[in-house]
Formats: sequence, structure tokens, C-alpha cells
Amino acid sequence: MSMHFLRRTAVLIGQYRPSSPLGSLGLAVVMTGVLLVAPSLARAVDIQEVTSPGGITAWLVEDHKNPIITMTVSFAGGQSADPAGKEGLADMMSGLLDEGAGPLDSKAFQSALESNAISLSFDAGRDDFSASLSTLTETSEEAFRLMRFALTEPRFDPEPVARIKGQIVAGIRAREKRPRTIAAQTWWRDAFPDHPYGRPSSGSVDSVSSIESEDLKAFAKAILAREKIWISVVGDIRPDRLGAVLDRVFGALPTESGAPDPVPAAPANAGKITVIEQPIRQSTVVFGHRGLSRDDPDWYAASVLMEIMAGGFGSRLTEEVREKRGLTYGIFAFQLPLDQSALLRGGVSSDNARVAEAIQVLREIWADMAENGPTEQEVKDAKTYINGSFPLRLENSRAISGILTSVQRENLGIDYLAQRASLIDEPSMEDLRRVAKRLFLPEELSIVVVGNPEGLPSTQ
Repeated sequence: MSMHFLRRTAVLIGQYRPSSPLGSLGLAVVMTGVLLVAPSLARAVDIQEVTSPGGITAWLVEDHKNPIITMTVSFAGGQSADPAGKEGLADMMSGLLDEGAGPLDSKAFQSALESNAISLSFDAGRDDFSASLSTLTETSEEAFRLMRFALTEPRFDPEPVARIKGQIVAGIRAREKRPRTIAAQTWWRDAFPDHPYGRPSSGSVDSVSSIESEDLKAFAKAILAREKIWISVVGDIRPDRLGAVLDRVFGALPTESGAPDPVPAAPANAGKITVIEQPIRQSTVVFGHRGLSRDDPDWYAASVLMEIMAGGFGSRLTEEVREKRGLTYGIFAFQLPLDQSALLRGGVSSDNARVAEAIQVLREIWADMAENGPTEQEVKDAKTYINGSFPLRLENSRAISGILTSVQRENLGIDYLAQRASLIDEPSMEDLRRVAKRLFLPEELSIVVVGNPEGLPSTQ
């Protein structure tokens, strides 16, 4: 299974609503010129909205300098769509779609990919299921054929199902012994006790072991559908050809998605400390509380504040917890806007004797930001870094297609890349101080500690 490069929290900062889509029949193309200025390169990206004759829409960035085509696809419904008792189903499907499809068994399918230098991978996130394809132009017809087979005619033959299941179970057994995994899974379970988010996202040994080929077939039919699909393409392909490819690759998918409707949920563990005793030298901590949704008007202000709070070296958390007090080698925090909830989460590790101090300092930093907000210099530095670093993420076709698919999924608009810098610059000091009180809630921090922390009891 590939790394889930569509992690929206890692690539998206901003909010914008697009205009209504075109309603005309046939092939429609809407072009928006976007200028992205990187430190060493001024780069123009023309994003075209392409609608196939069959009504399937994709965003396209043409690039004919190199004979390469990259496609990124996202479907609604990921790990949170796993049926109860079948947790890990989405993850298992992501590892099996390229293990035989259509007339090709696993060996033949993999051989076709390898002999044509085609990269095809799938991944499951909490709320989405994604596919990524990279191919040379000269082998693109074969690449699109294989992608069509994988999405519309997956086989789920007994041998690859048993093999991938064994790999996943072995991975779960290894991870479930790790303090970080124990802490994270406990945090999610306590935060969402009656919601899919509270279940192990990759499944348990028992749930994965119970998954059979029929479960996978039913899940693929439900999730891989045209109703909730977002597609981006970058590279050596023209709009008219892409329109035909869209119908050929995705046209046979079910029209309606069977993904469960989102059920909004708020974390239920506000202010709770849970200690899980383990005889290890360092304690591992996971913390968090409710956050802001991706379409909240204060999202951009919150993004600036999070850069100040947890943006790495020079951030408040690193300076106060690591540099000044030497309580940890690293501490992190991030916004996590999900389809069904919004969170602010983080983590840290510290010696058992000092982990209580690290948590106390964390609470104090949280409270200070909520009460006093950021300084003007912090805001200036954060906005400069956010806007200066973003173009560096657009360094290759896969990165661009992944970001554009995320932009579509979040409904940010085809001119988001052009608008993004001004959206980050817009929040005033008054805005930031107001949003800091909304965003940082020290009394609601829920904390899970795995280790043998001194002077830090669990609370009810």
C-alpha cells in the first residue's frame, strides 16, 4: 500500500468556493492561469476543467516538456466507511486492487505494470480512498487500461487475498506493541466511543482476519463510484484525449456511491488524562481537542496561528518545551479537519520523570496563546514562511495532481492556488487574537500517556 499523499491537512491552507460547474454537453474546458513564484523559479500553471462527453470532470495541467502523465483520483469513503467488525477493509482493498483485475491474475497484472514502467497505487485515508497513476506517454494506453481493470473489474483472488491479509495482520501485530500506536488508538477510542473514528483505522487482527473476497467486492462496488469522485491529471495529454480517457477508465463505475453518509461527531474526552502503564524509559504522549472545520471562516487565521505554535524550529512549542527546558527531542501539533469532525492534535515524548512537567508547559503555552495571542513579528514570520514554502510542494507532477485533487475535494475552487497567498495574508492581528481564543482550549486538552510517568495519575 502506498503512502497516503492526499493527506489534506498537510497540503491545504485556505478557503474558497468555486462557481457553478458547466452544464453543457460534450467536452467543456475552462482555463484559469495561476502564477506560482518559487524562490528560484517563476512557474505558470494553467488549470483546465475538462468534462468528458459522458459527464466525468477532471482538472488538467498540460505539460508537454516531458513524455509523462500523472493522474490522481479520490473517492468518498475510506477507513471510516469500514463496516463494524470489518475494520481494515478499506486498507486491505487498497493493497489488492493491483493484485489482479479483469483478465489478468496477480502475476500478469504486476508484470504488465513492471514491463511498461507504470506506477499504479491505491491508498485509504479516514474519509477517502485514492488512486495514483504515473506513466510514460508511449505506454499510457496500457496504463489507462490497467487502471480501468483495477477500478471496475478487481478480482480479489484467494491467493493474493490470503497473502495481503497476512502482511497486514503481521503489520498490525508489530504496531500494536508500539507506545505511539497504543496512545493514538486509545485517544481515538476515548474521543469517539460510538463513532467509526473511534475504531482502529487499519483494523485489528480479528477484524482483518475475518475479511473475505466477497466483503472486498461489495466494498469496491459501494465506494468506487462516479457520484463522489475527484480527478486531477498533470502531463503530456490534451483535453480532447483526456475526455475520452475519462469515459473509458471511469465510465463503467456505478453511478451512485454507496459510501455511508457522514455522521458529525465531536470528541467526547475533553480534559481527560489517561495513563497506560508500561515499563519503558520514556513516556509517549498524544494530546488533542476539538478544532475548526475546513470551511470555517477562521481557517486561515488558525493556519497562521498553528505555524506560530507548532511550525517546527522557532515555534513556541519547540522553543519552550525542547530548547529552553530540554524536555523532549520533538513535539508537534496540527489541525485535522475530517469530514465528520474537526480536531487539533499533537504528540510528544519525554522522560518518565519529566513528562508531567512537559504536559504542564504545554498547557501553559496553550493558555498563553489563547489569552494574549501572537506577536506581530511572529505573525509576519509565519505568513512569510507559509506563502514562501507552499510553491516548493509543486515540484513534480505527482505533487501537483495530488494537491489539485485535494483542492477539488475540499471545494476550494479552480483559482485556489492563485488566491491562497492573499487568504493567508488577510487575517489581521485582531482576527488572530480572536481566533486564538477559539482555537486553543487548554481546559479541553485530552491526553493519553503510555509509559511510567511520575506524578501524573489518570483522571475520570
